[in-house]
Formats: sequence, C-alpha cells, structure tokens
Amino acid sequence: MKTTALNESASPHTLAADPARQAFLLLRTVFTVAPILFGLDKFTNLLTEWTGYLAPLVPATLHLPAQTVMYAVGVIEIIAGILVALRPRIGSLVVAAWLLGIIVNLIVLGAFYDVALRDFGLVVGALALNRLATAAAPHQPGGTTVSH
Repeated sequence: MKTTALNESASPHTLAADPARQAFLLLRTVFTVAPILFGLDKFTNLLTEWTGYLAPLVPATLHLPAQTVMYAVGVIEIIAGILVALRPRIGSLVVAAWLLGIIVNLIVLGAFYDVALRDFGLVVGALALNRLATAAAPHQPGGTTVSH
C-alpha cells in the first residue's frame, strides 16, 4: 500500500504524479474561492440580484429585510470559504450543509430548480473534498494523505 502526502510542501513532480493530490488541491481551491467571491457579491449584487433567489419565507421568519438576510448569507459564505482553506475537512462539511440549505430554500421558493440541481452537484464535490481531507494524517492539520 502506497501512501502519498497531499500537502503544499510536495515537489511539482510529486503533484504531477499524484491525481488524488491534484483533485484535493482543485476542490479545496474552488470551494475556497467560490464561496468567498459569492459571499462578497452579496454586498454588491454585481453578479445578480441575490434577493430574487431567497424564498420569502426566510426573511418573514427572521423578521428581517431580504437584503439584510443576504448580507448575513454573504458573511457566512466568506467564513465557509476561509474555513475550507484552513481546515478543509471541517470546511467541506460546512459548505456541503450550506449548499443543502440553499437547495431547500430554492425548493421552497418553487423556482430555479436548475440552480438547485447544480448545487446538488456541488454538494457531491464538497463531500468528495471531505473524503480526501479526511484521509489526512493527524500531524498534518491542513494537509491530506491518501492511501492507494
């Protein structure tokens, strides 16, 4: 059984020869950058008008304006992205749970089922990142070890 460490100290040659490490780095990068960018956009609405994706039940239940809810969503997404960068094993589960919440919100909204389906695919990707990160050696908090 061959064990390969998936940490940043590996040489480029090791990275090229290790598909599991490549997958880990790709998934960790995407699940770090995307939540941070989407979270920041909740404050600017440059990509879209985010409140249109929010089921009216949510702000009504929280007794807050929809945009205020989206500000909170943005903060949570930024934190989730940072958590994936620093602790991918935990952060990946936070992102997966968050995406499931988004899916439930869209189903309650009764619209954007295509986005809900896309987000389901992202949940699977976040869980794949968790599986790669879970193989981490105890002495490598940010790194990952994959056994072949």
